[in-house]
Amino acid sequence: MTTHRIRVGIDVGGTFTDAVAVDATTLELLGQVKVPTSHHHEDGVAHGIVEALGRLLDRTGHAPEDVAFLAHGTTQATNALLEGDVATVGLIGIGSGPGAALTRRLAALGKLELTPGKRLPLHYAHVPDPDDTAAVRSAVDDVVREGAEVLVATQPFSVDRPEGEDAVLDAARGRDLPLTAAHEITSLYGLHKRTRTAVVNAAILPRMLATADLVDASITKAGVSAPLMVMRCDGGVMSLDEMRRRPLLTVLSGPAAGVAGALMRERISEGLFLETGGTSTDISVVRRGKVAVRHATILGRTSYLSALDVRTVGVGGGSMVRIGGGKVTTVGPRSAHIAGLPYACFATPDELRGATLATVSPMDDDPADYAVLDAAGGRFALTMTCAANALGRVPEGDFARCDQEVARAALAPLAAALGTDVATAAARVLDAGTGQVKAVVDAMIRDYRLDKDTAVLVGGGGGAASVTPHLAAVSGQEGRIARHNEVISPIGVALALVREQIERIIPGAGQEQILAVRAEAERAVIAQGAAADGVEVEVTVDPQTHTVRAVATGATELRTQDRAHRADADERLRAAAASLKTGTAEVRILADTPSHTVYGTEVRRRFRAPRHPVRVVDADGVVRLHAPDARVETTTAGRAPEILAGLVGEATSYGDGGVRAPALRLLIGARIADFSGVLDPGPLLALARGELRARAADEPVIAVLEVRT
Repeated sequence: MTTHRIRVGIDVGGTFTDAVAVDATTLELLGQVKVPTSHHHEDGVAHGIVEALGRLLDRTGHAPEDVAFLAHGTTQATNALLEGDVATVGLIGIGSGPGAALTRRLAALGKLELTPGKRLPLHYAHVPDPDDTAAVRSAVDDVVREGAEVLVATQPFSVDRPEGEDAVLDAARGRDLPLTAAHEITSLYGLHKRTRTAVVNAAILPRMLATADLVDASITKAGVSAPLMVMRCDGGVMSLDEMRRRPLLTVLSGPAAGVAGALMRERISEGLFLETGGTSTDISVVRRGKVAVRHATILGRTSYLSALDVRTVGVGGGSMVRIGGGKVTTVGPRSAHIAGLPYACFATPDELRGATLATVSPMDDDPADYAVLDAAGGRFALTMTCAANALGRVPEGDFARCDQEVARAALAPLAAALGTDVATAAARVLDAGTGQVKAVVDAMIRDYRLDKDTAVLVGGGGGAASVTPHLAAVSGQEGRIARHNEVISPIGVALALVREQIERIIPGAGQEQILAVRAEAERAVIAQGAAADGVEVEVTVDPQTHTVRAVATGATELRTQDRAHRADADERLRAAAASLKTGTAEVRILADTPSHTVYGTEVRRRFRAPRHPVRVVDADGVVRLHAPDARVETTTAGRAPEILAGLVGEATSYGDGGVRAPALRLLIGARIADFSGVLDPGPLLALARGELRARAADEPVIAVLEVRT
């Protein structure tokens, strides 16, 4: 069944703004448009967003009231920092006595380098007593006189005692300036890092507020009633009001959109997503169905901003070939786009007539070893895309596909110079490019302890075919190009879930405190429009740093996908067997629900106890959970608390490293509730009881436990 309701995702890039419409029920792609990004329009990028939306609705035959969900991703915050186009920050430090020296040192944040030779514009003023309104106003007057366009208040230990920062902001109100308290941006300890994160957030705040207001007004004027959401750097979306408070969450959000698309559309459970454009490839990890996130480095310093762990390699579809000594030496980092040269493989046979190989310096400071063709039609670049087409690696209908014979003709002069045939020359080009990508892929597999045998490579972006198929072939890993790879980013924006992360440092956190952090995260996504019935919360407790982290996700409406095209029992069994690296005859069903089937096998080992690896496969035939050695128990929501208490008690280990409860996951309805981030049995069982409380007593529940050693 389909509906007339649509989800719209708009990705604002440096050159183009892409928009897609996705059916809200089936998640089928209905249409896509591309317009130039309107940097220089009086309304800025907001104009391009509205233009893209209008064309998209016309193309798909939908009205503004059909839009059930609208979100956009933007590189504006990232570009502002890269280009040094930021507001002047007035920083009000608070403190008296010996501790004041720590706060006064924050004036050095004005030395943060934005671009070579340009530092973060910051003016510092100090107030010993935040309740001395006259002194606060005098300090605010000082920084405003020096040019401050936005104010930040900061005080040691404000995470626990925010009253001082709040008092400063109260005294500063009425000046028509954006105001920020450091504790509002992050609730983690560390005065310097917390303030630095708040200051960088403030530096982009005025510009982002202006854009947010323009986009919001323009979308409303266009007749769309759905609330506007904005892409975050951790793969989710947030409300426009939340973006107005913390625009820093949009920094580094560009790669996040593509990963969100791969997660929701390609259903990756374990693997790497490689988003390849013309110049570079962004590589990110999906582990157990979740993206890998870490604290981001901004302006050369670590921050408290949780963003995707994305590693970029300067190899893309347009990367130019470099030669020397009769061989291909490397590929990139210069691309045909930056060099202003057309790809040789997209030329016509007439344009390539009489082609001869030459080497050039594409830009003034580049080495003179980049290979080009001089032919009847002018000068052309030899690129990764040329080599991929020559080898037939670009599938039919792909954005980067061209006539294979033209691509082979383009590679012929290079092959002659290398003393080999065209296929070998093309392979050497792809080897040189994908070798750089493979080094990073292998490092990320090691860092996140992925099983290389089961980790799949999924390519996205317009240049996906130039990297992912060849890398999969040479590495022996499973690889594929995402459907509609050229618009995977706006698809990710359209399909993304509302997300919020709450972090607190709580030494010796008890179950009540952990449950309170969980509830705060859940309330935050519901406040931003997520449907309460569909919110999932993952809690992690780090006993070394005492950090309690709750990540809540939810859809803005309960989405029910079309169930007409689901995997049958044989398909699910084959998927499990392939993941388990064994024959289907060796795999047995351990438990099942309408949404998931749990498969297992036994691996016998000499002189050691056998292992029991488990795979959970969903109704689409996608492996949603990998467990290398697990115990599986089936019960009901009513009996589960008692059963789980016994199971967790049996599987909890005690040693010099402290108490280690098993990694527990519960299959309930369509959800996999993940409690593996909690090591203490008490809070673990409390969280599980909270998850089960709203369920009918007879609802089936499957527990998957992994003993930690």
